[in-house]
Amino acid sequence: MIDNYLLEELVTFTKNKTLAKTAAELNVTQPTVTRGMQKLEDELGVQLFDRQPNRITLTKTGELAAEKARSLLQANQQFITEIKNYAQNQQVLKIASVAPGPQIVLEQNLQKFNANITVEQALLEQNNVEQCLLNHHYSAIITNREIQTEQIESRYIGKENLYVNLDQFMYLANKRQVTFKELFGLSFVVLNDIGPWKTIIQENIPDAKFLYQTEYDALSELTKYTNFLFFTTNITQPDNVYDTTDTVALPITDDSAKMTFYAAYLKSQRSTIAPLAKKLVSIWPINNASR
Repeated sequence: MIDNYLLEELVTFTKNKTLAKTAAELNVTQPTVTRGMQKLEDELGVQLFDRQPNRITLTKTGELAAEKARSLLQANQQFITEIKNYAQNQQVLKIASVAPGPQIVLEQNLQKFNANITVEQALLEQNNVEQCLLNHHYSAIITNREIQTEQIESRYIGKENLYVNLDQFMYLANKRQVTFKELFGLSFVVLNDIGPWKTIIQENIPDAKFLYQTEYDALSELTKYTNFLFFTTNITQPDNVYDTTDTVALPITDDSAKMTFYAAYLKSQRSTIAPLAKKLVSIWPINNASR
């Protein structure tokens, strides 16, 4: 079996083109690199280098060997990373989400789970869900799309419904519910990181004005001293962030204002995650349109 350090020397030489630069990057002496290259050729039984006075280059075989060596080193690092992540997941269940609502439910009910759970604060992009599970970056991911593959399965968790919070003196505030169409042309203050909800409001109210805020404090100040509209859901607790003294919360009835969530996880982790998913269903906030 060829040692990894020989492969690393070959890949480094391919990048730097000279023995001196290769040795400097690897923090070894130049004779050490020379011996390593000769040993690699001896173990493979092929010529990898074309040696000329004051110059050494790769043969065509050497170029192929360098390409394969790079792939092997990357695969080896991936192996180490996945095993470490897997081992960590056996001790701590790390759960991520594509939207803030499920994060809130998890964080407010951690004591109800008979497990050591940490919730990832940064929202995950939906396109990265499957790869993050396969790489053991997370034990489970709450996603708004059902996933069923050879290695991954998902279970229904619950629904989240979007509400708009209106100034109590607006004519729309007298209604029991509204549609996106009725919100055309209005101005909203919105938290910037809200996952897929951001695309939904932009696509369904294309002529609205959205004032995106990165900090909760700034959002709170704007709702306190202005009449901007803002969004909440059946999961979020607006009184903790927004000034709701003079506002009325109305559910938005469009189908696109309702989001369904699933807990996605590796099938090999079913015995660990399935009970947690079941518990999450039982504590999920009721979608109460009359709120």
